[in-house]
Amino acid sequence: MAAVGVGHSPADRRWDGRAETSVGAYAIIALRKAIEDAGVSPDQVDGLVLDPTTTTGNRWEEGKPIPDDFQKAFKPGVDYDNGISSLSTEWLLANMPELTNVKFLQYARTCMSNCICVGAQAVGDGKANYVLVLKAWDNLEGRYGQGGNNAQDTIAGRSQWSNVWGMSGPYYAAYWLNKYTEKYGGSHDQMANFVVNSKANGLLFPEGYWAQNRPEALSREDYLNARWIVKPANLYDCDIPITTSAAYLFTTAERAKDLKQKPVYILTHATARPKFKGVELTLDGEEESASSLGRKLYTGAGITANDLSFENMYDGYTLFHHLMIEGLGYAGLKLGEALSFYESADITINGPHPVSPSGGNAGSGRTRFWMHTDCIQQIQGRAGARQIKKPAEIGVSGGPHPRGGDFAVWSSTPGN
Repeated sequence: MAAVGVGHSPADRRWDGRAETSVGAYAIIALRKAIEDAGVSPDQVDGLVLDPTTTTGNRWEEGKPIPDDFQKAFKPGVDYDNGISSLSTEWLLANMPELTNVKFLQYARTCMSNCICVGAQAVGDGKANYVLVLKAWDNLEGRYGQGGNNAQDTIAGRSQWSNVWGMSGPYYAAYWLNKYTEKYGGSHDQMANFVVNSKANGLLFPEGYWAQNRPEALSREDYLNARWIVKPANLYDCDIPITTSAAYLFTTAERAKDLKQKPVYILTHATARPKFKGVELTLDGEEESASSLGRKLYTGAGITANDLSFENMYDGYTLFHHLMIEGLGYAGLKLGEALSFYESADITINGPHPVSPSGGNAGSGRTRFWMHTDCIQQIQGRAGARQIKKPAEIGVSGGPHPRGGDFAVWSSTPGN
């Protein structure tokens, strides 16, 4: 399986109510750009995979009037808020009449990482020849993480077992860092180089929110003096919710040879689904899951940690990225060594061990897909000012985290 097309929409802080800036409009923009980038015609696309959930906070209230210009611009979907705070395959196909040949349709929940695994596997299994995968995010009025069950007097549904105290945001990452420093030593201050580097990389990502809207550099002093959100997670350890969309086009390795862009091959994909022994995964459980994930990725791809040119594991929130790279053994790291590595090693795009060259969520906004785009573009040599200086041959990306997520190994060659 190979990625052959990338498409991004603009990135905004919140939806301003106009039809042309809705999450549905941005999803269509991303899909069309991915098709064009690959150099295929829309009628060749025969598969579509997406996450129907798009909200980072509050959904459009049922019964709240839909703006007139939105109703005039788009055909309705199966849900009242399709195109505003959710998506459906029906809505997209109704509003993209050029997609006349789509036969394989699949939802992949949670984030782009799952969409990629489902879409690429569909190609590998012969269910479709050209599959579009899409992840879109809206950000309506309201506070992030304060809607839904968290806005009620009691917790209902599955959350009554998994979120007993209504915890939201970076509490789990802060908890893991506390336990990590208790176990290995070190401090929150040792995260500074990683976060500053991620923000710098994000400013080199033209599709990102910060690069487009607020190209503000972050200094080490800014980071160290930032206010606490959930100690030891501070303001810059948290990602900013935004409205944007991204899409990729996948096809077979054989078909990819003749397309517009250099193909980037998926050597393997793997999942992390550890069993919790309580309401939250312990640090030991997180480390065990990360290490297991690393073994699965390397075994499936037929590579070792030494073969990685760079890593792009998920970072939103920043305080668990070190657990991911320790699990991978990236740059020879062992458990308990990553915070010192952040401080002493050259982790920039110019160095021998680039860490999160995409900038991730910290550098471009909350999407969970910058790392995948960067893996594709780095290996294609299309990362622009963000291009790493060493040869970009094999990279790894995925998320959200070893607590539960989906991951892929990308390569310049199809492997064995």
